[in-house]
Amino acid sequence: MGIKSILQPNKEAGTWKWGLVALVFLAPFFFLTYGFANQYAASLTNVPSLVFEWEKNIPLWSWTIIPYWSIDLFYGLSLLLCWNKFELKQQTLRLFLAQIIAVSCFLLFPLKFSFERPPLDGFFGIWFDVLMGFDKPFNQAPSLHIVLLVILWDFYRRHVQNHWKYLVDFWSLLIGISVLTTWQHHFIDIPTGILVGALCLWLFPISTTSPFQSSIQQRTSQHFKLALYYVIGAILLITLALFFRNSVLWLLYPALSLCLVSLAYITVRPQLFQKQKNGKITIAALILYAPYLCFAWLNSRIWTKKHPEDSFIIQHQNIDIFLGRIPSLKNSQYYNALFDCCAELPLSQNMQSYQSYFSLDLTVLQLKQLDIAVQQFDQLWQKQLLNVQSNNKLLIFCALGYSRSTSILIAWLIKNKIAQNIDEAILIIRKNRPWIVLKPTQIEQINLYIQYINGQKE
Repeated sequence: MGIKSILQPNKEAGTWKWGLVALVFLAPFFFLTYGFANQYAASLTNVPSLVFEWEKNIPLWSWTIIPYWSIDLFYGLSLLLCWNKFELKQQTLRLFLAQIIAVSCFLLFPLKFSFERPPLDGFFGIWFDVLMGFDKPFNQAPSLHIVLLVILWDFYRRHVQNHWKYLVDFWSLLIGISVLTTWQHHFIDIPTGILVGALCLWLFPISTTSPFQSSIQQRTSQHFKLALYYVIGAILLITLALFFRNSVLWLLYPALSLCLVSLAYITVRPQLFQKQKNGKITIAALILYAPYLCFAWLNSRIWTKKHPEDSFIIQHQNIDIFLGRIPSLKNSQYYNALFDCCAELPLSQNMQSYQSYFSLDLTVLQLKQLDIAVQQFDQLWQKQLLNVQSNNKLLIFCALGYSRSTSILIAWLIKNKIAQNIDEAILIIRKNRPWIVLKPTQIEQINLYIQYINGQKE
């Protein structure tokens, strides 16, 4: 089954029955594995704690046991409320993987909650007593509560509309806070839990291409080279984090981000950035890639500082075609349509007329990629022909507007007989954007594309 639209889900009757089957499997699996990890940690003679001094100031709010417990209800309901079998499969795999990763961490790196909770009585005290009946002060990082919260927050936000989303946000925030104010977890358990939860969402997406789907692009030495650079960067950050520890442990976050970027290059899979058909990236990718995304956006602005403007290239059949860097929110409003070549950076706003062909930065677009990209760009251009308003503006862009988008535009100009050859197409573009960058390998692939389309016509 293919990817389902979030806005117009394909609802299948009777999905809840399969959800019940999934729940019958996952519920005992949860309690058995979680309990086993607890018993294992309890059997050890020395289980360390990872706690910051300031955490001693965190209050114990007994009433937050209610939102803490509520996650169990939302866990079960999520499997019964899925729209279709595809979503149910992804939700089940997410919850299953969450358990596998968290329990593996509990067994490999056991940690203990170090505060002694005072006796609690009354209504809230009863719920604490029930909790302590099967839970122990172990199973800390990553907080499985937080891992599941990330998965469930994504699920329920997708299933409600309008202002109900704010209610989901509010209750999710209460659940997140409750892991600290019930004195169940230390702070380190929260960011690690968020990252594991995001990883589960990322591996089994609902609204974008699966990370497991292979690419049509062939791996080159450039892919290996760039992947190696990012791995070296990750290793340096990990070394610093483990050497200095304490507050420097946050460097593990950008290290993880760089590892995932490296994976995208070594597997030649731009879909690992999980950019969707509306130009946004998934919340999972936003969390996992956040350090890299900040760096990539800053890099795009630094490199284009001398030439931040978009360049008018040509008017063809009443459509003004521009070439530029990834637009800001303000800049994108200047255009009627956008064509996006940039896999690694999200678009600032939704556009009604938007088309894309995502590719990895600093890599050469190969023959098959050029063919698909030109077809996609042609579709967007044809759509704009139906727009009767005057002064119709179309922007094609990548991160800098120097290379990837230029290659696609050159191929499109030649395919549509606006330019007769590569030299003429380059001349048209360089006339208004002289700072474009085209390497010999890019010229070679465009030549192969020209031979391909000429062969098609014959």
